[in-house]
Amino acid sequence: MLDDTLKTQLGAYLERVQHPFEIIASLDDSENSRDMLSLLQTIQGLRSDKITLKVDGNDARKPSFSLQRVGANNSLRFAGLPLGHEFTSLVLALLWTGGHPPKVEQELIDQIKALDGDFNFEVYMSLSCHNCPDVVQALALMAVLNPKVKTVVIEGGAFQAEVNERQVMAVPMVFLNGQVFGSGRMLLEEVVAKLDSGAAARDAAKLSAQAPYDVLIVGGGPAGAAAGVYAARKGIRTGIVAERFGGQVNDTLAIENYVSVLETDGPKFAAALEAHVRAYDVNIMNLQRADKLIPAAEPNGLVEIQLANGGSLKSKTVILSTGARWRNVNVPGEEQYKNKGVAYCPHCDGPLFKGKRVAVIGGGNSGVEAAIDLAGVVAHVTLIEFDTKLRADAVLVNKLKSLPNVTIHTNAQTTEITGDGQKVNGLTFKDRASEASNHIELEGVFVQIGLVPNTEWLKGTLELSRHGEIVVDARGQTSLPGVFAAGDATTVPFKQIIIATGDGAKAALGAFDHLMRMPAVVTQAVAAPAEAAMA
Repeated sequence: MLDDTLKTQLGAYLERVQHPFEIIASLDDSENSRDMLSLLQTIQGLRSDKITLKVDGNDARKPSFSLQRVGANNSLRFAGLPLGHEFTSLVLALLWTGGHPPKVEQELIDQIKALDGDFNFEVYMSLSCHNCPDVVQALALMAVLNPKVKTVVIEGGAFQAEVNERQVMAVPMVFLNGQVFGSGRMLLEEVVAKLDSGAAARDAAKLSAQAPYDVLIVGGGPAGAAAGVYAARKGIRTGIVAERFGGQVNDTLAIENYVSVLETDGPKFAAALEAHVRAYDVNIMNLQRADKLIPAAEPNGLVEIQLANGGSLKSKTVILSTGARWRNVNVPGEEQYKNKGVAYCPHCDGPLFKGKRVAVIGGGNSGVEAAIDLAGVVAHVTLIEFDTKLRADAVLVNKLKSLPNVTIHTNAQTTEITGDGQKVNGLTFKDRASEASNHIELEGVFVQIGLVPNTEWLKGTLELSRHGEIVVDARGQTSLPGVFAAGDATTVPFKQIIIATGDGAKAALGAFDHLMRMPAVVTQAVAAPAEAAMA
């Protein structure tokens, strides 16, 4: 199961195990069970003095295995093989079960341990999902820390009947005590906050008590990260408040055009951005959504950012880098069947549609890449493009047209996504040339039609373009003095990571120049300590 290099690396990690624990496997005669047994035997053999392997488990899900610390009452189980993107989750679960401390703030650990109630989590993931590990690792750690939290991690591909029965059509999908708890990427702090009703109020009070910043950056994507680095290097008090550090980059699978980085993926790139920012005195306030911008009441006064949790932050200057999100097709059925056949991430959710029929809406690079990727998994792909021709790069178009299980409709307008009340069962589109209506029977629809800026909360506050983008000048200055903007949320053309980072640096320099010209210039400040991140 593991090559020699991976075994050596895993063995080095397992040296950190401090307390003995048992791996208890529930197996049958399937090939998956044989593979699981081989993997578990390898793990046990690498640290036989601390890890005991038992194969007499009787769990209903086979193959599966639990991790049980000797003398403890924790409950953590993996159903199916946690390989692919989830191999790191397995390694961390082994270390945490063996007593190795997680890289999490003690305050958050105490909050998890204090949770009271019966929390039975089931999380469905796929091995190709790059958003799933955050959720899997959060729920695994909670199960290790608090015996009242029980977590089962289920690989959807290995339990297809169960996935179909529970109508899991997007991952990660989390059930709590048998009811849907959430879907999509969630960090540990988010999960805990949903369970701890007083967390939001405590966070709001803590944020509101902070001293004003010299530069406050709203948004933690490439533009926000670059702005944070450039501002902090000027020695001024810098903060970043972000709904999700890394932004849309977290949902990008392959990055091959960032100069000097030959190839990487979105989550790795986002982690590198955060690590770079944390190397400086920047206070990162993650999982916080900006709700309102209040301009300075007087020249050279403080700008206020009000947050969704009721807290507020003030700063001499503000850089808006809120980025963009996937655009909805906005037809009947899209909202009703979201996560019930309507999906936006082919890499994450594609394996759930193995052997089924799907459609991709969008003929740009994203849409064509999605169709090519899905064609290797599903039975058939229908691509719907509004324009008279596909807009993707020629090499991608040629690859798509070479695939035998792909049908392409150009000059076609999606008019409805249909379903049976529970899940998607088809798509209707209009031929724009003949006005004829056509209906396709299928089980999934992947929407890939571009981006919309995250600027709704700014309407009526500063100048926006007709597309909702923040209007900026060559220095990143908006229509409000002291308020700058950068990245995909602005009118700057060509929404690319490398352009966003340059914009962020430019906006930070513009903000610093603005500060220097204010009557009271602050040249030295002590930034609030950065928060630690979970490994």
